[in-house]
Amino acid sequence: MTEPSPMRRTALLIVNGRARNGTAALEGPIALLRDAGIEIVECPCGDGDSAGDHIRTRAGSGSGITEVIVGGGDGTMNAAAPGLVATGLPLGILPLGTANDLARSLDIPADIEAAARIIADGRVRSIDLGDVNGHLYFNVASIGFSAVLARELSAESKKRWGVLGYAITAFRILRRMRPFTANITHDNGRIRTKTIQVSVGNGRHYGGGMTVDAEAQPDDGILDVYSLEIDHWWRLIAIAPSLRRGTHGAWNDVRTLRTTACTLTTRRPMRVNADGEIVTMTPARFQVHPAAIRVFAPDPGPAADQPAGGSSAA
Repeated sequence: MTEPSPMRRTALLIVNGRARNGTAALEGPIALLRDAGIEIVECPCGDGDSAGDHIRTRAGSGSGITEVIVGGGDGTMNAAAPGLVATGLPLGILPLGTANDLARSLDIPADIEAAARIIADGRVRSIDLGDVNGHLYFNVASIGFSAVLARELSAESKKRWGVLGYAITAFRILRRMRPFTANITHDNGRIRTKTIQVSVGNGRHYGGGMTVDAEAQPDDGILDVYSLEIDHWWRLIAIAPSLRRGTHGAWNDVRTLRTTACTLTTRRPMRVNADGEIVTMTPARFQVHPAAIRVFAPDPGPAADQPAGGSSAA
């Protein structure tokens, strides 16, 4: 349902100063937003992990805040998610991180002034949230290779090398990875598999531009699952271009499925990575929360968006 936009827009601005581009000059984007009639309430945030707490304490009922603008990477967006759900406020994204996969999934440009113009336009899109053991995520949660990568990829490496840092660390890890056994219970049955990684995607992109599935969308109400069932590390190098395009399901050693919920168990507890952060351990229960958050984003289609005054679907 479309409702009138609020007469006055007041945005809580949270910027993670530790993000890869967190020190980028924000004077231009802020001036652009103010010129569009948006009052900016700046909230210093040295650590993106506290974004959700800042939103709850500064943008709750009676605060006058009509939206939240977050500057940072996917980890900062992930940290903000509980606060956004709690307040029902729409999210504006200033992509200042290394991978910025949520912004990429929503066609929000990497240029922060161009991203600010999208916020100023006031068009919002309702998107889903993934959930693993109660931890919300936008993009992908996984066990195995990606979780080891998330644990070993240092903030210094990301800041110095950017997306290339993922590739450097990934190659080092890949050569020592060994398959493990996982049980996946989903909408249509149960699978026992030997794999080096199981990923459960809510959005479209992850890992610096990899694609969950060629058909995946952040508002389709579906979790896209894939398992890398390879015997030798060099096979992943062969499959990598398909992983980037989202066509990896065509390979015999990649299993894919679509579901609304699944449970993943392993013989020993294994770390679960969600949006680049280790958040829990297996056994892991995954589910999707459809239309849980509204985000300022370009128009994806004739029926997928509404002005910012619309009510939250969370």
